Amino acid sequence: MVVLIKALQLILSLSILVIVHEFGHFIAAKIFKTRVEKFYLFFNPGFSIFKFRKGETEYGLGWLPLGGYVKISGMIDESMDKEQMKQPPQPHEFRAKPAWQRLIIMLGGVTMNVILAIIIYVGMLSAWGEQYLPTSQVKYGITVDSMAQQMGLRNGDKILSVNGDKVEVFRNIPGKIILDEAETITVKRDGKVKTITIPDGFLRKLIKHNSPNFISVRIPFEVNGFAKNSVAREAGIEKGDKIVGIDGEQLRFLDQFKDKVKKYKGEKVDIKVARNGDTLSVPLNIPDNGIIGVATNPQKYFNFKTRRYSFFEAIPAGTVKAYEGVGNYLKQLRLLFSPEVKAYESVGSFITIGNIFPSQWDWQPFWSLTAFLSIMLAILNILPIPALDGGHVMFLMYEIIARRKPSDKFLEYAQIVGMIILFSILILALGNDILRVIEGKFS
Repeated sequence: MVVLIKALQLILSLSILVIVHEFGHFIAAKIFKTRVEKFYLFFNPGFSIFKFRKGETEYGLGWLPLGGYVKISGMIDESMDKEQMKQPPQPHEFRAKPAWQRLIIMLGGVTMNVILAIIIYVGMLSAWGEQYLPTSQVKYGITVDSMAQQMGLRNGDKILSVNGDKVEVFRNIPGKIILDEAETITVKRDGKVKTITIPDGFLRKLIKHNSPNFISVRIPFEVNGFAKNSVAREAGIEKGDKIVGIDGEQLRFLDQFKDKVKKYKGEKVDIKVARNGDTLSVPLNIPDNGIIGVATNPQKYFNFKTRRYSFFEAIPAGTVKAYEGVGNYLKQLRLLFSPEVKAYESVGSFITIGNIFPSQWDWQPFWSLTAFLSIMLAILNILPIPALDGGHVMFLMYEIIARRKPSDKFLEYAQIVGMIILFSILILALGNDILRVIEGKFS
């Protein structure tokens, strides 16, 4: 069921993005009286799920969910319609239009994707506002996994700055470390300020590690609920209890319990709990997996801030949020081509993208991820690779500057080369995902 929910969210999100992107090309072509022969959601090699014609355009739904397309008359695209290109140019064709009009038509898709991201952010901010945990409110410090420990961080550290810059929003700290290729992290540890120097080449390990929780907030271990068949509830632990010890060892925090319980798997131990001012001892059989089946509520320990926006206040705020999203994704692309970081080893396909959606349907994260993917689609499409919008833009800019159009034969070959490049990237991404599935890195 979890896989199905994630898959449905991915399909809906991609459908919205593809329709909006292709509509950008479609409406720009119509403005300049250029004929659009086909408008398809998903690709349709061999056959279509359904199709209909309205006016001069055939609209349809393909069966291969790898994108979509509009077929613009007189344009060398993925359809590779060479027969049409052998005929003299017609006034309604793309190739008959001035270079500046063709440029606007090719930029229509990425423009609409950026506009869509802004619209989504404006809608989200005006409807829900923006809730976040200030870094200054992380009063118990952080918990870190093994990779962050190798970097030099410790459980209980309070992060003061990254690369000398204070980070107001706690959830932005991992991105600040990775995207800005941070060299130092300043923390408060045991009452003393300490500057940690990130080892050379460590960002590559961190990206390959691919854990969203390598830095988390530290919380006391207070029972807020129970899982089904919870051994803790069966043993007599109650909601509201604070677990403060295990087998004579004192502890205060959830991460401490997780570390300690590993050595008691399959054994019976005494769990110390604080309840109504008293400390009680509860005998408990620790399962072989080390999970006792209790839930916590991190939010009750922190003062979250919520920024509220009116619709008109959300417009500039949403625009800024989209602008920051573009900047962050450009930083990710820079890492992709970094020989030191080798982020290309972490490139993923639709399996990776689908896995970032939540396991339960929630419109707020759905729209947030759709806005992010819209920005990603816009930037990837504008890369100067033949077969992408950016490849067409590159050749159009050459034509405008040199006042000479590349030959149709050259554009055909460039389209083929571009498609080979794109398929190679897709195979690399799919291969990475298959390896992750084999290694059990997907939930």
